[in-house]
Amino acid sequence: MLPRPEYPRPQMVRDRWMNLNGEWEFEMDHGKSGRPRKRYEANGLDGKILVPFCPESKLSGIGHTDFMACVWYSRAFEVPDGWRSERVLLHFGAVDYKAEVWINGVSTGTHKGGYSSFYFDITEHLAPGTNRVTLCAEDDVRSGLQPRGKQSDKYHSYSCLYTRTTGIWQTVWLECVPQTYIGSLKYIPDPDNGCIHIEASFKGGADGCAFVASAAFGTKKMGDGNAVVTGDRANITIHLSEKHLWEPGAPNLYDLQLSLEKGGRRLDTVSSYFGLRSVKLKDRKIWINDKPVFQRLVLDQGFYPDGIYTAPTDEALKKDIEIAIGLGFNGARMHEKMFEPRYIYWADKLGFLLWGEHANWGLDITTAAGLANFLPEWMETLERDFNSPAIIGWCPFNETWDMPCKSGHGNIAQDDEVLRIVYLVTKALDKTRPVIDTSGNYHVVTDVFDIHPYEQDVAKFSAFFEPMKHGGEAFNTFPDRQTYQNQPYFVSEYGGIWWNPGQMDDKSWGYGARPATEEEFFQRYEGLTHTLLDNPHICAFCYTQLYDVEQEVNGLYTYDRKPKFDPEMIRKINTRKAAIE
Repeated sequence: MLPRPEYPRPQMVRDRWMNLNGEWEFEMDHGKSGRPRKRYEANGLDGKILVPFCPESKLSGIGHTDFMACVWYSRAFEVPDGWRSERVLLHFGAVDYKAEVWINGVSTGTHKGGYSSFYFDITEHLAPGTNRVTLCAEDDVRSGLQPRGKQSDKYHSYSCLYTRTTGIWQTVWLECVPQTYIGSLKYIPDPDNGCIHIEASFKGGADGCAFVASAAFGTKKMGDGNAVVTGDRANITIHLSEKHLWEPGAPNLYDLQLSLEKGGRRLDTVSSYFGLRSVKLKDRKIWINDKPVFQRLVLDQGFYPDGIYTAPTDEALKKDIEIAIGLGFNGARMHEKMFEPRYIYWADKLGFLLWGEHANWGLDITTAAGLANFLPEWMETLERDFNSPAIIGWCPFNETWDMPCKSGHGNIAQDDEVLRIVYLVTKALDKTRPVIDTSGNYHVVTDVFDIHPYEQDVAKFSAFFEPMKHGGEAFNTFPDRQTYQNQPYFVSEYGGIWWNPGQMDDKSWGYGARPATEEEFFQRYEGLTHTLLDNPHICAFCYTQLYDVEQEVNGLYTYDRKPKFDPEMIRKINTRKAAIE
């Protein structure tokens, strides 16, 4: 059975596509000598792997967890006859980290970034009959030159760092498009005016063509619009006959049909969807559709026991969101990882709030040189995920602690200008969402002020926020490095309560002292959580975390997604009415 057979890009669907997941040929290249040996010209590699699962994972059929400097993939494929007169695009959901792709021994392009999606137009490189695609991926999480997120920089997993991912870890697929086609789509929902603004770009010389869009809600048509393409761009505003708002727990989605036409002939057609939803900051709160919504979020690491970075099935992605909703959470921080589009799609479908985050850990940002290995990938993902109504904020960096100096003489501070530039670029590309420059510490410029207090003693934890609760000074974990300026206040990590009874080994990890009993766990969980819910100057929290990951055992579920506690008891605590509601 083909692994991960579902359509990989739900926001932009075409009928003609081919999934290339499944068995590929595979080789490790520890000496990175494959190019001199011309492995890209080989008709076969030495081993086998099941794509899209990384070679570290059990599902790949390999399970090699040591460092891999370089890996090679190859497989044969045939293009359907009906595609021969069109353009053929080869898509990679994600390859960690630096990829080069060959078709029939000819290089078609390179891509740097382990989390963002990319594609190449391979039309000119195709031959009649059988073709061969070869990919080389280089990966070095210890270099300081690439974002690695929670991937361990040691041989073993430890603390809150886990098994690495190398090479292909999302779906590989072919797409057939016409010679002139829709290249990208950007939706700006405008519920105040009851409309959706659409910005489109095109490939292949669309100047003078007509761009046509139609919106529907269920079976009922809601409105349409059209515009003449100028150069390679066009904008349309569709005024909607009925307003159905997308909200947490109420995932109202409109369907979209978009086409590019010329002389009455349809050149290209795309199916899509959008949610009518606004995000505003006012009175130290985050407002969704002009209502202050307390964000009850949970930290989701996006790891799986058998697939590592890759969910074994599409249903597993959906299940993680359903588990969180069942526990009384209305959203998640996608933590230290850019998640795959199918997870974001299910959040859209289920009415589940998300904060988008890069996997910045491991990247040296002590100088501006870090921008070259951060910003392009971040910009690619901002464009890819912009249209999701579930994503209500961006957080490019997490915990940018001062880094040890390589000479051993103290610490080197983060380069504040790196954070400032990334913040400004993010705001320039997306004017519709708030941006946190760095979650947890050392804010330089931020729309939302957030902290990570992991104090486990409820009395001490409550004391942090008591002055703020009564209109006094806000709790600031780093007053010498940042200033609270009356932004919305977000406790974006807390809790992390260590719970693995019967497994008191020296390998497991969590925050603070372990509760002695389940009763003590619930007293702590309730005390910490209600402290935040009851404070009228706190607008959101994020509990660490949804499930255990390897040795980190502070999840509410186990790593294999079994409940550690009665979910209804957690739900009852989380859903208590917040002071701002």
